[in-house]
Amino acid sequence: MKAHCLPFSQIPHTTRLFADFLAYTPDAQRFYPRSPNFQDWAAEEAAKISYDSSRRATVSAILDRQNRSWDASPQTLANIERLRHGAAAVVTGQQVGLFGGPTFDIYKALTAVKLAADSTAAGVEAVPIFWLATYDHDLAEVNHVAFPGADAALQTLTASSHGIAGAPVGTVTLGEEILPLLDQAAALLGDNEATTLLRETYRPGETLGTAFARLFAKLFADWGVIVLDASDPELHRVAAPIYRSAIERASELSRALLHRDSELESAGYHQQVKVTSSSTLLFVLQNGSRTPIHSRGDNDFTIGAEESAEKVSRQELLDRLASHPELFSANVLLRPTVEDYLLPTLAYTGGAAEVAYFAQAAAVYELLLGRVTPIVPRFSATIIEPKIARLLERFGLTVPDAFKGPEALRQNIAAQSVPEDLQSSFEAARNSFDSHLAEIKARLARLDQTLADAAETSASKIRHQFEKLCAQAARAEAEKNAVITRKADVLSQSLYPQKALQERGVGGMYFIARYGSSLLRDLYAAIQPGCHDHQLIEI
Repeated sequence: MKAHCLPFSQIPHTTRLFADFLAYTPDAQRFYPRSPNFQDWAAEEAAKISYDSSRRATVSAILDRQNRSWDASPQTLANIERLRHGAAAVVTGQQVGLFGGPTFDIYKALTAVKLAADSTAAGVEAVPIFWLATYDHDLAEVNHVAFPGADAALQTLTASSHGIAGAPVGTVTLGEEILPLLDQAAALLGDNEATTLLRETYRPGETLGTAFARLFAKLFADWGVIVLDASDPELHRVAAPIYRSAIERASELSRALLHRDSELESAGYHQQVKVTSSSTLLFVLQNGSRTPIHSRGDNDFTIGAEESAEKVSRQELLDRLASHPELFSANVLLRPTVEDYLLPTLAYTGGAAEVAYFAQAAAVYELLLGRVTPIVPRFSATIIEPKIARLLERFGLTVPDAFKGPEALRQNIAAQSVPEDLQSSFEAARNSFDSHLAEIKARLARLDQTLADAAETSASKIRHQFEKLCAQAARAEAEKNAVITRKADVLSQSLYPQKALQERGVGGMYFIARYGSSLLRDLYAAIQPGCHDHQLIEI
């Protein structure tokens, strides 16, 4: 396996905020307490962690119970014991996507493992924890996964299981309908250890949350990754003080976030989450549905959409929290603070969107915890399979060429397929034109320099029209050659499916099915915490 670096500056849609964070520019330093270089500050940051011993014991016991229920490995149970006895945590997390979700879920877990191992080797004991966002309520975001078919076109598999509208996805129970979906996955992936794992974990009676947890417990058993189900009622009881502060200080938090948004905008950055003066950072379950809480002043709140909102006082809300903390949950800006109240977090590792969240969430951290947990970029990669590598080499293409879309790829490939005699004629015409133009410009310059300048202007127009003719010839070749279209589509679907990075569009279990779980070891070896480029992995 070979790994090559591709700077994020060459990745489409890379935001200025993410690019500046990676470079740790002065503008970005205002919003992030630490650079992306974990090894530069891990030991110093560990000294800042304040974690109550009784909370450590309680959370460790919950994690032990959860992970034993998913048949956790001895390595995972040993890591829970390390956590119980003082280790810090390197945390990552994601929604519980069907059949393990997109490939970047695997990259997140591996990055957490790598950072925890490096920290431990440097003298700061740390364990990797994968936070399952089982209380998220957008089922449409997690009930599907895409695997490539025989022609490289992505085939999307969607689970029909559902629960109450707006309910946390972790409560959605898989029924018998998951069985034919497993058969479809096996038809795409083949019968191998990956499909065996899927059949062992995505079973009728499991939820989307527990099935994902079982799968990751098995995939990362040797590394001892601790899986955390965030919807656990006991964890909500431990987190109740943070929820209480979010209610009591709702106006203050809203003002701090609005001020942070203004600072980001002034620096030329975007806000990942829209915040208004009525925003709070909490949801509450009503009739099984996860419902937002809004503020109407220091003492007045509403629950639900405006047309049917329930009005409650601050005291009534606090009383509900005291009685049933399990009904409350954090929004995306409060979640990092909840994570780091529940865990002795040394660092969180995530992608570009999470880096943007943290720029806003730092304002919440400062008010509620007094310490902003650093974020470290996760491993990011595109896997280049042997067939794809051969196609790229044959046509003289690169991975960034695929980012331009299938039409541009077709033209590039067609240009390589134009008959050689026509290509030679085009090239001879270019050379002849440039040669004669140079001679003409030299003579014109002796007469009048402005004439020479005018000649260059005219020449630019001629070259533009000439290159248009060359492109038209390539398109004509592409239109009459279906093979070119197929090859362009294969490259596009494999490297930049649906105009998104491969790691976002292709389910990670596809690569496990193709290359076995040993691929995880190879990917782990490719992770260099000091390198924050996108990696091109040739298998």
